Amino acid sequence: MNQIDLDQQTAVVTGGAQGLGLAMARRLLQSGAKVSIWDRDAAMLDRAVEALGEGAEARLVDITDLPGLEEAHERTEAALGPVSILVNSAGIAGRNGPLETFDPEEWRQVIEVNLNGTFYVNRVVIPSMKARNYGRIVNISSVAGKEGNPNLAAYSAAKAGVIGLVKSLGKELAGYDIAVNAITPATAKTRILDSLTEEFIEYMRVRIPRGRFLEVEEAAAMVAWLVSKENSFTTASVFDLSGGRTTY
Repeated sequence: MNQIDLDQQTAVVTGGAQGLGLAMARRLLQSGAKVSIWDRDAAMLDRAVEALGEGAEARLVDITDLPGLEEAHERTEAALGPVSILVNSAGIAGRNGPLETFDPEEWRQVIEVNLNGTFYVNRVVIPSMKARNYGRIVNISSVAGKEGNPNLAAYSAAKAGVIGLVKSLGKELAGYDIAVNAITPATAKTRILDSLTEEFIEYMRVRIPRGRFLEVEEAAAMVAWLVSKENSFTTASVFDLSGGRTTY
């Protein structure tokens, strides 16, 4: 494993109690950062912090709760120091189904978590990063945000929105040495698959030229560099993690 230097950095990882977020939190800790994982599942948070060990703490918060996020940010900075890294990994897939039968309330929920939640979390961390003229933000999008997945319109639309947000925000913050980038993972075997059909999961697997799903550690490795000081130039960009599926 390559060693990325994140010494003296404080990171927030949303959705950090499981899956991609947990793997990213672990890699940031191994790189020397202090890490606060934010998640809405209390039981999984407890298990994750215990597994991560020294240098990790947890905040029980839903990324759609703006006041709760503001409180979590304040408490994290009081406990660990200024937040210089944000990895926004929290998200939900929603169910498979054609658009004309999709429940409008579920549509709103998927957009609220995946797109609006990304806005809320970024909004909370940016002021203190700007005040210190430094920060690194990675927002998790998806290959679905690049090319769309059939019968997954809400998720695809939300993740496309995340890409647009990153492109805009990265340009806004470039003069403050705050890099804002996105990654677009292909499917990884995480809990987000629980709401999808086996047929759809196989549909996604066979479209990956590598012939397999993404390993969460592979995503964590890319993120570790993106949030480091070595990433001193690239911002407002989208990094592919599709195993060759979306090469643009």
